[in-house]
Amino acid sequence: MGLGTLWNRLAGSQGSARSWGSAAGSTRLFGRRGVAEEYLCGEGIEIGALHNPLKVPAAARVTYVDRMSYDDLIRAYPTMAKKGIVRPAIIDNGETLATLANESQDFVIANHMIEHAENPISVIENFLRVVKPGGVIYLTIPDMRGTFDRHRPETTVEHLLRDYREGPAWSRRDHFVEYARLVDQVTEPAALEAHVEHLIRTECNIHYHCWSQAGMWAWLSALQMELKFPFDVEFYLHRKSTKGEGEGIFILKKHLSRVCQ
Repeated sequence: MGLGTLWNRLAGSQGSARSWGSAAGSTRLFGRRGVAEEYLCGEGIEIGALHNPLKVPAAARVTYVDRMSYDDLIRAYPTMAKKGIVRPAIIDNGETLATLANESQDFVIANHMIEHAENPISVIENFLRVVKPGGVIYLTIPDMRGTFDRHRPETTVEHLLRDYREGPAWSRRDHFVEYARLVDQVTEPAALEAHVEHLIRTECNIHYHCWSQAGMWAWLSALQMELKFPFDVEFYLHRKSTKGEGEGIFILKKHLSRVCQ
């Protein structure tokens, strides 16, 4: 199914999970695990799972990727360590996946990872590089309206395209300033400058970008229409947690469809 058709159906359902689930003909796809059961099989990777790896069906075998070793993750995230951080088998930058061969994976899982990337379009390009034809990208993106990003301006398609074409260095400091002002609520000029310098010096893992439901669709559509990236949006679900935090779950399928056995 093409992106335009999906968007029309989504708009017709007013973006509700139940209406979209009914349109898709499957009411069990109302959470991450249900979507995984439907679309994941074979050999793939999950990036940055930490203490919350995606529950996948028996037909899917996952190798975990992280930028730090297990011991470093335990030290960096002591609170999460108490909940049981998964041990990464591949130490690599999840944004570039430089150690992974082209078309070597049946799927890539990236939950709440893309907003931490300075160059999200390049990240999707690398995901598509390592996924086999017919493979899928399982992508979840937080809806800024239900997170600490709610007071920030939404990242535009134009901004992302410039990050992709010129590299993200031009906007890096601005992201930290915006985050310090509108998320950490530091506004006094001297304190703001000191806080920004601290965030940059410590390489704080901020949300560089943030999107609403419509914004997510806008930039993914631009990848198809303007940059001609070779994927279709096979499935989309917008869901809310009990805390009212929303996220979009996307299944991006490279090239032709396949059937999981």
